[in-house]
Amino acid sequence: MKKQFINTIKAGDAVDDIFVLSEKTLSQKRDGKNFLNITVSDKSGSIKGVVWDNVDQIVSGITAGGFVHIKGKISEYKGMLQLGVKTMAAVSPDSVNPSDFIPATDLNIDDMYIRLLKITASIETGYLKELLEAFWDDKNFVRKFKTAPAAKKMHHAYIGGLLEHTLSAAILANKIVKHYSEYYAGINRDLLLTGAVLHDIGKTIEFDYKFSIDYSVKGRLLNHIVIGIEMLDEKLKKIKDFPEEQAILLKHMIVSHHGIREFGSPEPPKTIEAVLLNYIDEIDSKVNCIREFIATEDPNETWTSYHKLLERHFYIGGN
Repeated sequence: MKKQFINTIKAGDAVDDIFVLSEKTLSQKRDGKNFLNITVSDKSGSIKGVVWDNVDQIVSGITAGGFVHIKGKISEYKGMLQLGVKTMAAVSPDSVNPSDFIPATDLNIDDMYIRLLKITASIETGYLKELLEAFWDDKNFVRKFKTAPAAKKMHHAYIGGLLEHTLSAAILANKIVKHYSEYYAGINRDLLLTGAVLHDIGKTIEFDYKFSIDYSVKGRLLNHIVIGIEMLDEKLKKIKDFPEEQAILLKHMIVSHHGIREFGSPEPPKTIEAVLLNYIDEIDSKVNCIREFIATEDPNETWTSYHKLLERHFYIGGN
């Protein structure tokens, strides 16, 4: 049984437990001897570590993505906790409980899925409704869609995260369309909602997440946008007389939902529905990222520590 979780350890603690070896990088000291930088994880988080002794022997017996039994000690380095490893050995996956190592949503997966089905059932455009039903009738897709994470680290990085993010995006799409329809005409509610539901479907294949969240081979080589287009094309071929222009507009929403090329979108949003989807995706991912970050911080402090990716502290005083 696993007894030590990363979110509970502190500087000075001795470590003697099993973790997932998320990353390992072999480097050399100035004297030419090898040392090993690692990142280990469990369901509560991750921590960086370093191996100074017996490096060649240890490296030969471990694989990134596998389980390792580590003995060592926690210290503080540049304001961050660091695991100093004394010994590290591979552990068989058969001897561990997977639920100790991969986080999961706190929400009920079946309830979220039923709620999403009710939202998509409100779509009135026949060919879009038929398209979504083609996905919902695909039992293999649904199984993956209900369990996949939405990211490795950034947001909704846990089992059920993709479904949670998709449901949130669909709810936001509904609310935004209702708001703007009071002032402007020409926003295609059914198209936006379909795009919100399908924009991240490629993540069902982009990630491997049996014991830890990492990219699959196909995910690393293609990414979820390309994979999502492939999946959409596969379903479109089975729908008779799906309008070509609508298919292109829907694909454009998937292609452009990251907003700019620097963030991974081959093209920026060029329709009102694509622009709205980009901001919906941005809002939901950022809010989740910040909430998850705050949850790991000391609630007695006024400010969080510095978030490197978002380049700021967050105020939590009074919350």
